[in-house]
Amino acid sequence: MRHLLLAGFLLVFAELTLAQPQEPPLHPDSLPQAGVPKGKVLGPFEWRSQIFPGTVRQYHLYVPQQYDPAKPTPVFVVNDGLRLAENSLHAPTVLDNLIHQGKVPVQIGIFVPPGNVPPVKEGAWARANRSFEYDGLGDRYARFLIEEILPEVAKSYNLSNDPNDRAIAGTSSGAIAAFNVAWERPDAFRRVVSGIGTFVSLRGGDAFINLIRKAEPKPIRVFLQDGSNDQDIYGGNWWLANLAMLSSLEWAGYDVNHSWGEGGHSGRDVGRIMPEVLTWLWRDYPEPIKRGVTPKRRVDVVVPGEDWQLVSAGHEFTEGPAVNNAGEMFFTDLRRSLIHKVGLDGKVTLFADKTGNVNGLMFGSDGLLYGCAGGAKQIVRYNTQTGAKEVLVDGVESNDIVVLAGGDYYFTDPQNNKVWYVTAAGQARTVDEGISRPNGITVTPDQTFLYVSDTNGRFVYSFQIQPDGSLAHKQEFTHLHLSDGALRSRADGIAVDSTGMLYVTTELGVQIADPDGGRVHLILEPPQRKHISNVAFGGPNRDILYVTVSDKVYKRKVQTKGIDSWKPPIFDRMPRL
Repeated sequence: MRHLLLAGFLLVFAELTLAQPQEPPLHPDSLPQAGVPKGKVLGPFEWRSQIFPGTVRQYHLYVPQQYDPAKPTPVFVVNDGLRLAENSLHAPTVLDNLIHQGKVPVQIGIFVPPGNVPPVKEGAWARANRSFEYDGLGDRYARFLIEEILPEVAKSYNLSNDPNDRAIAGTSSGAIAAFNVAWERPDAFRRVVSGIGTFVSLRGGDAFINLIRKAEPKPIRVFLQDGSNDQDIYGGNWWLANLAMLSSLEWAGYDVNHSWGEGGHSGRDVGRIMPEVLTWLWRDYPEPIKRGVTPKRRVDVVVPGEDWQLVSAGHEFTEGPAVNNAGEMFFTDLRRSLIHKVGLDGKVTLFADKTGNVNGLMFGSDGLLYGCAGGAKQIVRYNTQTGAKEVLVDGVESNDIVVLAGGDYYFTDPQNNKVWYVTAAGQARTVDEGISRPNGITVTPDQTFLYVSDTNGRFVYSFQIQPDGSLAHKQEFTHLHLSDGALRSRADGIAVDSTGMLYVTTELGVQIADPDGGRVHLILEPPQRKHISNVAFGGPNRDILYVTVSDKVYKRKVQTKGIDSWKPPIFDRMPRL
């Protein structure tokens, strides 16, 4: 009887086993092959991070047999460490085979797990750092790799510093971390593999779906993988989020590929196709990955192939770009009390020194250069032909200035939370109080509304200009995007083009917003990893966008044209969506 029961149980078990769906087989290049040189997996190596204080982790290295210490070698980082690299992605074996076949370059694998903060008491819990490191936005995890792990590995191996030579992969939270590294630091990583990526609302990762559409495309290549049975929980629907990521990346002009299936939340699915994924990721190497072109954007600003060009360097802190009638640009070196001029030939010359720490500049219809001399507590005016300086207002704090066609002007006073109005005859009065830190200032093309940026907030304010110069109907108008964890935009200078679009310098870059709602359409990437302080349109046709960035000044050609506030108002019909 017991034999019959056992036989029946085995029969049922066999039927159930046969009924289970069979997992697809691994790609042949995920399996060891005869005659293929095998690389070494080395480690574990312990690392105690300073960027993630208190964390300890054990990372591993993959070194192919073909590694040549005389040559800078590409790098492949895998998040979640050896566990994911070996068990799910089969990375060492895949790299052995693809390197041998010449489908990918010889590369060092760095398999890095998230850190933990060990407990100080026996039996207590460690603090798991995975979500903080992987799901969180901002550049912290990128800096951890760039400033800590890569330099440590480079002590023993000749690693390439070319971002085109660096790839990074991960699954789930490790996938969004991989994408975020390239997003934040395309100067360091440009190839991304994302399996079942967590582009949902755990620590703000769902923002990528929208930011990709608004930010200027970055020079990165992305492979996405997910399945329709991925998890749908409190943070969001992974499958729908990955579909939305693909839609945004394609719309924004990225080099992106994908593999969709019916799988669940498992790294094994992307692992089964890793040879194909890496072959696509490294195709046409060593051709550099280029910035994509967005074909459908309403704000037709970017000129394909044009990027930021250095105009001037070696300053302490640049500010206040202003353009004269000819299109020549003047800017300040605030802390050194200097004003420089950029000629139409690109030559930079010193215009004035001992300026009283002039910050914001603006030309007037009289051809004179107005300035906010914060150190001297004055509003001043320069004759750019003779260099003669005139004091217009004394005893005031000031930062930035806009001069209107009739000679009246407004300036901001961040120290005292004020906006000032000065008539052409020199009568000055406060017209607004209460903005936390009013900074950049300009007007609409028709000169009927005034814009003021708030460095400590996330809005550009709009005011209606009254016939007597007073301001009415104050509104938090332009909604700016913030860096992850930031409570303020660091909004500074503002410029306006002939269609009324606003160009606002912020921590994220130059945010371009529409005049009929204050909605950001495009964010221009900063030319260097420092805060952009101000912006202006220059050149004879006002189609050169200048930005002041810390110790440097940059420019780029654009497809739109800026306006001069000191020229007659433009009353063209406002463009609509």
